[in-house]
Amino acid sequence: MVENVGTVEPKISEFSIKGTLLGDFSAMANRFSTLQMFSIKINPDSLVLLTVESRDIQKNPFLFFIITFNAGSIEVKYSIALDTSEKMRRIYVVKNLLSVLSLVADLYSPDPVSLYQYVDSSIDELMGSLSQSYSALFNNYDSLFNEYRELKRLNIELASSNKNLTAQATELSAQNNELTERLKQLETYSDESLMVMIEEWIDSHNNTIDLAEFAKTYRITIPRVEQMLNKMVSMSYIELKG
Repeated sequence: MVENVGTVEPKISEFSIKGTLLGDFSAMANRFSTLQMFSIKINPDSLVLLTVESRDIQKNPFLFFIITFNAGSIEVKYSIALDTSEKMRRIYVVKNLLSVLSLVADLYSPDPVSLYQYVDSSIDELMGSLSQSYSALFNNYDSLFNEYRELKRLNIELASSNKNLTAQATELSAQNNELTERLKQLETYSDESLMVMIEEWIDSHNNTIDLAEFAKTYRITIPRVEQMLNKMVSMSYIELKG
């Protein structure tokens, strides 16, 4: 069995500011029709803007604010969640009120003194509630943000440098492969060249040849030297003596 659970009601706050209607409510409603966040209602003697930010489990408005334009005043009513800052919520509502007023500056004029005093008191109340630790938090944030921007700049520079080094490494690798291939070609002797080299070696070493030393000198494998020697013997270029 499920018992009825009571809903948590938000706190309600309100304020009013003197104002003067310069145009008509219908013209104001046309201006506000571009604001999708508001529901608009025109009464004979007022214009009401309503925005619902969230609802409770019964679908009733929970977080909301209502701005009512009368011929001689602006009335603002808004809700505050129990786990949020009343001062921050007040500033949020004031910010939206100023945005709304900017759209109908030629149709409705708030009393400057009333408006400025309310905005000033709202900001002053919020600033006065900031603790020293909160201010220090902002200072630390600014410091960390500056460090972040510097690290981001260095990262961009390092990425560019790494890109250049990668290109240079690729170029050097290609050059190394080319030189290796050229060296391999230079170290690969034809049969004719190798036989001449063997003959010259034998002539300059008292008609003898040390296979290991010859192979090491010319960077040739010993089996390759032996192959040439056998070929030269078979062709009667040289003869083996016991």
